[in-house]
Amino acid sequence: MLAKPRPAEPEPTSAAICRSATLEDVEPLYLMIEEYAQRGIMLPRSRKVLERQIDQFVVAEVNGRVVGCGSLCRLGNDLVEIRSLGLRDECKGQGIGSMIVEELTKEARRQKIPKIMALTYAVNFFLKNGFHIVNKEIFPEKVWTDCVNCSKQHACDEIAVLKMLD
Repeated sequence: MLAKPRPAEPEPTSAAICRSATLEDVEPLYLMIEEYAQRGIMLPRSRKVLERQIDQFVVAEVNGRVVGCGSLCRLGNDLVEIRSLGLRDECKGQGIGSMIVEELTKEARRQKIPKIMALTYAVNFFLKNGFHIVNKEIFPEKVWTDCVNCSKQHACDEIAVLKMLD
């Protein structure tokens, strides 16, 4: 039996752009992340934290409106984490999320960091973007940085994914 070919990722909406976040983006970032946090699928970030970490974020815009975001957090000399990756529901399935991941991957390459990880519920999305599933216990840097303060620490149901860069 032949395996069905995987459908190609749709091209990003022509009006979509990805750029580094600025302080003007703090409020839309906060609102988007808070919406995900209220659904229990993303850790909340305060406006103050977003202001301090704004240089770690990229945003996707469509017609001047922030519709997606993601950040890159350094966990060690050879490891970064994609975190706070979110997209407005009406923009899903248009390739914009993949565009954000590609922008974050370029930044990891620029910093010469060979490994990118994420903890996620959207496993298939990351698999389509070149990641593979791994055991989260291989990331002690993550466990001691964030997991130690997470309410789901002892019952984490997120899946760890990893991408090795060339």
